Amino acid sequence: MQLTLGPVLYNWKPELWRDFYFRIADEAPVDTVVVGEVVCSKRSPFLDPHIPAVVERLAAAGKTVLMGSLTLMSLPRERKAMLELAADDTFTMEVNDLTCLGMLGGKPHAIGPFVNIYNEATATYFASRGATRICLPPELPLSAIRAIAQAQPDVTFEVFSFGRVPLAISARCYHARLNKLSKDNCKFVCDQDPDGLAVTTLDDEPFLAMNGVQTLSYTSASLLGDVDKLRDAGVGAMRLSPQQCDMVAVAKLFRDVVDGKVAGNEGTEKLSAIYPLKQSNGFLYAKPGSAFVTDNGDVRRIVPAA
Repeated sequence: MQLTLGPVLYNWKPELWRDFYFRIADEAPVDTVVVGEVVCSKRSPFLDPHIPAVVERLAAAGKTVLMGSLTLMSLPRERKAMLELAADDTFTMEVNDLTCLGMLGGKPHAIGPFVNIYNEATATYFASRGATRICLPPELPLSAIRAIAQAQPDVTFEVFSFGRVPLAISARCYHARLNKLSKDNCKFVCDQDPDGLAVTTLDDEPFLAMNGVQTLSYTSASLLGDVDKLRDAGVGAMRLSPQQCDMVAVAKLFRDVVDGKVAGNEGTEKLSAIYPLKQSNGFLYAKPGSAFVTDNGDVRRIVPAA
């Protein structure tokens, strides 16, 4: 079982973003790392100067580097940028917007969790177009994951296993609207919430989190207790999504559980100490995504905010 570090979904300060990947290269036991801005193209100019050094450092450390595409293209400049990304043969693209498939022209590529692959036929289609690895949508239950993975044994299938779960992307910017700004003049206020901004209901219950144009779960996915089930289902990699915590410690903990050095339930407890956000794995058991299903089948739901 491999470990993949997904792209940073939030607006982090460029130097912090760079140093984060430098540390991942030097210390984190992950096999594959996805680099690049996938949420909002307005953030890209701040990260682009650091990408060559980041990719070089990761590659020198033996990591496989994937370059993530935007999740939603709506402007000519965004399409041009993705065309340039697809034309570069020095790395493999991870496709998050189907428009990129035509740009790739059948070249080997990866598929990110933002593409809706819900059954075996769809996975087979993408494999025929050159997909060599697929991160399945996080809302899939284990039964569907098993059916898809077993139908395409030559494809490496990933499952979103840690971090706030990306649920939706929009052409409108929630952070800008909240601060009474336009999307074109957002002043990059999303950097005020480097781990997403929690959203509560009118009853003051935690509900979702927002990140610029993106909607995420309030809870953090945690599939540490489900490693054996995922492996038996044919899953080849677990994806960790960067959060504001010690991601090297998270990666080491996942590595220990995957390698059988730490039991899944013990790993789940240790993860709470590293990243105290409420954990969830409900989607895997066809339950509400915010639920957490324990080893004995008990379903725990998140506690309303104080």
